[in-house]
Amino acid sequence: MTPCAFARLLAWLDDGLDSHGQRYVEMRRRLVGYFARRNRWAADELADETLNRVARTLGEDGTIAVRPPARYCYVIARYVLLEDCRRERARVPVHESWPPDRGPQVAGPGADGGSSLLHDRLDWLDRHLQLLKPGQRELIVEYYADAGRPKIERRRALARRLGISMNALAIRAWRIRDGLVASAPLPAAGHGQRRVTATS
Repeated sequence: MTPCAFARLLAWLDDGLDSHGQRYVEMRRRLVGYFARRNRWAADELADETLNRVARTLGEDGTIAVRPPARYCYVIARYVLLEDCRRERARVPVHESWPPDRGPQVAGPGADGGSSLLHDRLDWLDRHLQLLKPGQRELIVEYYADAGRPKIERRRALARRLGISMNALAIRAWRIRDGLVASAPLPAAGHGQRRVTATS
């Protein structure tokens, strides 16, 4: 999103009253909650994608007549949600021969298969992180470190260090993460289709 497009989006969300960006922050928070309640693994990124699409519409049409602005945002969010669900269903199922020498890891009651599966996933993640460029590797590790308030502060500091907005940082992290998941399926317990993701 260009600075001009972002300014246009802020003005549209304010709907005539300058909130100094507070309505944008609140709308994004509500969208993140909307996606999180529907168990979307990338709620932050989907909220940003929703607002990006609204900004593109404003750029193309000049205005959006729907009022209040939140109503239109939720309409777009519904489309973004449906697309994300379709992408999840389209994921290739985990190959039954992974890992090649042992087959799929299925943990049974009282077995230590869970720790074995976690070990396999961490090994997979370590190997694929090494294939990233140093800058990408540093960004993705920093982006998903910590939890709660420390995570937010860490992301803000990372965005400042890179000289980009939080929105741009989220998009970069999403692209790196999506590339990691798409490059090869993570080992998953059981059979069938499953999208395995890191904790956000």
